[in-house]
Parts: sequence; structure tokens; C-alpha cells
Amino acid sequence: MYAYTDFDRDFLAERNAQFRAQVARRIDGSLTEDEFKPLRLMNGLYLQLHAYMLRVAIPYGTLNAAQMRQLAMIADRWDKGYGHFTTRQNIQYNWPALRDVPDMLDALGEVGMHAIQTSGNTIRNVTADHFASAAAEEVADPRPVAELIRQWSTDHSEFQFLPRKFKVAVTGSDQDRAVTAAHDIGLRLVKREGEIGATVLVGGGLGRTPMIGKVLADFVALDDLLPYLEAVVAVYNLLGRRDNKYKARIKITVHENGIEEIRRLVEAEFAPRKAAFNGADMAILENIRADFAAPDFTDGQGAYPTHYTHDPVFRSFVDTNTVAHRHADYAILTVSLKAHGATPGDATSDQMRTLADIAERFAHDELRISHEQNVILPHMPKRHLRAVFDLLRAEGLGTANIGLASDIIACPGMDYCALATARSIPVAQEIATRFDELKLEHEVGPLKIKISGCINACGHHHVGHIGILGLDRAGVENYQITLGGDGGPDAVIGERAGPGFAYDEVVDAIERLVRAYLEVRDNADETFLETYRRLGAAPFKAALYPEVKANAA
Repeated sequence: MYAYTDFDRDFLAERNAQFRAQVARRIDGSLTEDEFKPLRLMNGLYLQLHAYMLRVAIPYGTLNAAQMRQLAMIADRWDKGYGHFTTRQNIQYNWPALRDVPDMLDALGEVGMHAIQTSGNTIRNVTADHFASAAAEEVADPRPVAELIRQWSTDHSEFQFLPRKFKVAVTGSDQDRAVTAAHDIGLRLVKREGEIGATVLVGGGLGRTPMIGKVLADFVALDDLLPYLEAVVAVYNLLGRRDNKYKARIKITVHENGIEEIRRLVEAEFAPRKAAFNGADMAILENIRADFAAPDFTDGQGAYPTHYTHDPVFRSFVDTNTVAHRHADYAILTVSLKAHGATPGDATSDQMRTLADIAERFAHDELRISHEQNVILPHMPKRHLRAVFDLLRAEGLGTANIGLASDIIACPGMDYCALATARSIPVAQEIATRFDELKLEHEVGPLKIKISGCINACGHHHVGHIGILGLDRAGVENYQITLGGDGGPDAVIGERAGPGFAYDEVVDAIERLVRAYLEVRDNADETFLETYRRLGAAPFKAALYPEVKANAA
């Protein structure tokens, strides 16, 4: 993975020193909160419902053991002993004291981490496929491209005050686990006639006006990619609306001007930008690629086949939480941060240390954070899987529920977020607990439930097979349900099912939906989403609103 240079370390040290002075001026009253706000946001520091919140970038979701241990140390020393992994592959600390934040940033800098551009109207943390370099079907590892974009966009003088925040995701697989179609710019690395390039999508996004990204360029050669991205952002910077923050994202710019006009403007902007780059970015990319060389894989599975055959609990864990690796003697292991009844995405400091130890001892010192709020060990030798399973279970990390009903994405909601209008974490906890009690989720199979606590959609409910949106209705929490959304390569926005449900009704409503699916699916192999696409919403609406069905009869 990318290793910081002296330039990186010096830049970060200077930036942290600047912020330390700004915090001191806020504490002694030299700065008001209004004056301090833009300064803290440039360094990832929010003011939430109960306390400040520090959002730390995990570029393209990749960590090593030393970095994970440092995150654990920070959680113990300056927070409440845990961190929250987010849908943008960041980690958030929800309880730091303002006076401690400069020390936290210095501690992050010691391991090559920071919180720059995790907030504000800038290019945010670049996300990528969490199975990068391990998935068998991958065309190219997206992380070198993501790192190149990170270096280019960090502190970019032209793009520090964009009309709104700007999100970029990169995938190197046709499976699109990075949900590229729901980003301001989505890059899908493809190979054409032996050459690697990217299909560029633009104008995707969720929030109050969800849209699927449109193809701006079918193929951009890698040599041209960075100046092409710069041309896109430059066009947006000039055209994007600043009169209304709800219409300021690039998806609205594309919608109002049309994809053809955006393409014409980008092409016109591209030529001079490319000349200015003069190939320097490709030399940097070549150096970055060396940092992402694959580890030396070792042949052999040891006693793994025996354990798998004779231990049904271990077999269930393997079947649910691993997928095929490009090396036959390895697996991609996803560790669930969704134990039934737990807060989705939270990890204690002890759990972080356990994951760091496992990565260092067994799995080539590499971890990933997924946008689905779980931790990935991308290069796990099968011969070590049984020992790792035992270590995970001892730390409460052995839940076999990846991709199932209790593997729920949920934003912090009204428990932490100042923007939220409803709770999302308790809803997720109760749904997971209900399905654990029913012992149904393995029978149900793949099902993505996503919950947002407000219209900003940080829980990605629009692309959930079942989406839940919590809103405030005259002072009362109300939960709308959407059906049929998906964030994969053929991404689609879910359709609203009908009237919402009260807090104490929503879990029962989800159970009725799932039971309806079990009744109408064609066979046990037909997933919830496939059944929905085959039959439409009618049988699910009938299950959600039985009183309407009774009245119609």
C-alpha cells in the first residue's frame, strides 16, 4: 500500500500545526464558533448533537495493522473506546474533546493518516472496491488510480470551494461493489483492445433527489484520465449552482444542462488541461503501482478441507462470510461488524486490535473497510481460516451474516447526527434481533436492507433491496419503505411502497415483507430482488398494507 514520502509527512505536520493554533484561538475565545466552523470542517471536525465528531479518512478503505492499532489507541485515549466505520470507508470518533483533537491528528499523522477533506465542499475521500486486487474477475486494481486521484485532489487550489461536496468512487470489476453509479463521478476500469481505461459516469447521487449516474465517456485511456477528471470538476465548478444548496450537486447540473452539453464543455476543457499535465501524472502513477504490488501467495490449504467438512458452524461461517479469491488456496474474508443487536459499523478498540493482529499474523498485513460497514481481510490463506474464526468469535466478530437480512447499513441517525430527523440505529438493531430470533435469514438468503435517518440518505436506502427512510412527521418519527433498489452494475433507485410506518410498526412491516417474499418466490435460489423484479411491487404492497387488501375485497 502507499507509503508516505517526506513531502507527505511535512505537509501533514504543517497542516496539523496550523489547526492546533486555530483550536487554541477557539478555546481562548479569539475565534467565535462561526469563525471557527470553516476551519474545523477543513480538518474533518463536525459539531454533532452531543459533541464534536472527528471523521478520519481511510483512502479507498485500505489499512495496515499499525494503522488499525493506532485507531484503537485513539479510541481509548481520546474517545469512548470505540469507533464507527462509515459508508464512505471513513472512521468517525463521536466524543472527542476539542482540546484533544490536535493530538489526535498528530497521532494519525504518525501512521500516515489524516482527516483532511472528509468534510466541506471539496473532493471527499475517494472510495474503491473493497475486494480490490483479490477478486478473480477484476480487470485492474482500482487503488493506484484512487491514490493518484487522492494526491491530485488533496488541497487542490482550484477545487477547495466547490458548489457542494464531491464524491468519487473507482472499481476495477464488472461487479461494481463500489456503487459507482451513485457518485458524482464513478469510474469503472475496463480493458479495450488490450488497453486499460475507464468508463466515466457522472451525476449520480442519493440524498433528497436520488439519481443514477450517466455515462459521460465510454472509454477514457488511463493516460488521459486525470486531466479528463479535472475538466469535469472544472466545468462543474463554473456551472454548479450556488444559490440553492439543495440544487448544487453535479447531478442537478447534469440534469439541468443535459449530458450532451456537459460532454461538449468537458471535451473543450480537456485539451488545454491535458497539455498542462504533460504526462507527469503517469510517472507518479507508475511509482504508486509499485506500492500496490500483490503479496507473495503461498500454496496449500493445510487442514482446511477437514475442518470445513466436519464442523458445521465453521462451514456456515465460511459459506456466508467468504468469497472466492483469485488464488485457489486463499479466500476473501469479510468480518461482520453487525452482530445481532449491535450498532452497525461500530468496533471496539479491542476488536480493532484483534483485527490488526490477525492481519499481521495471518493475512499479509492488509485490511479493508467496506462501504457496507464491515472489515475485509482480502488475502486470507485458507489454511489459517479455522484459527482466525476462533479468534474472531472470542472477540464477538464471528457472526455469519454477510449479505443477509441483519447485515444492515445504517447511518448514525438521531442518536448522533445533528441533521437526522429519526433514529436509524435502534431500527437496525431491532430488525437484526428479530431475524435472529426467527432463524430465517439464512433461508431468506441475499437481502440488502439499508436505513437512513433523514433525507440526506447517508444509509443509502435508495439502493437497498428494502430501503427505510426515517422522517419527522409533525414531531413523530415515521418510516417510509422503498423496494427494489440496487447499487450494483445495473444500479436502480428503489420505489416508494406507500404510506410510512410509526417507529413501533416498522420492524413488523419488514417481517411481513420478507415472509411475503418466501411465499411468492419461484424457488429457494430466487433472491428477494429477483422475485421483486419478476413480480413487481404488488405482492409486497399487499403484505405491507393488509388493511388495503381487505378493504378492496
